[in-house]
Amino acid sequence: MAATNMLLKLSMLFNILSTSHLGLWSNQKHVNVFPPTCDRIECPSFDVVHVGDGYEIRRYNSTVWMSTAPVPGISLVEAARSGFLQLFDYIQGKNSYRKKIEMTAPVITEVSPSDGPFCASSFVVSFYVPKENQADPPPAEGLHAQRWKPTYIAIRQFGGFVADYDVAVEAAALEASLSGTAWASAIERNREKESSTSASSYTVAQYNSPFEFNKRVNEIWMPFDMEDASSI
Repeated sequence: MAATNMLLKLSMLFNILSTSHLGLWSNQKHVNVFPPTCDRIECPSFDVVHVGDGYEIRRYNSTVWMSTAPVPGISLVEAARSGFLQLFDYIQGKNSYRKKIEMTAPVITEVSPSDGPFCASSFVVSFYVPKENQADPPPAEGLHAQRWKPTYIAIRQFGGFVADYDVAVEAAALEASLSGTAWASAIERNREKESSTSASSYTVAQYNSPFEFNKRVNEIWMPFDMEDASSI
């Protein structure tokens, strides 16, 4: 019953946030911090290998993510809400092992944009699996495990609650910050190699509970393979 009540609260709040662009935290747009959430719950470990103007490059160790099937739609906010509720059920024990799993951060949404403004994009929402569960993550219907090898990721941070328009603006800003750098070339090579597998153009990482209004940290991620970075 407690889990059901929590789901209803989360669903109601996500609905509010997806239909309004609140201004209470408008002065908290751009940040450059270690996500405070990661001091309280487990996050994937990384090393910062380069800091540029408006971005940083991180090297992430091998990670395991539990992911939804692609969610078609025109709104990242709505897709993230739908995917998160499915993943919330998963960590509450709705899996083949009936095992509860500790909450982690961030929840990420991989975005494969559509070819036009009125066409559906594709979104995959993923939960970072805690280290203690990574060797044998509980399977679940409608979800699949992704095992990432060590990789580099270009990052841009921004604050507040995520809105569809903001995500597009922040992704474009990261692209602009990287323009002309070797990092941009590595990202483009990675996209070209994976184009046949419908690789995402970028990923949105969200670190905070919907009930946290201050010190919110979100990130745009653009990953690339280590072999593509080796020549930099």
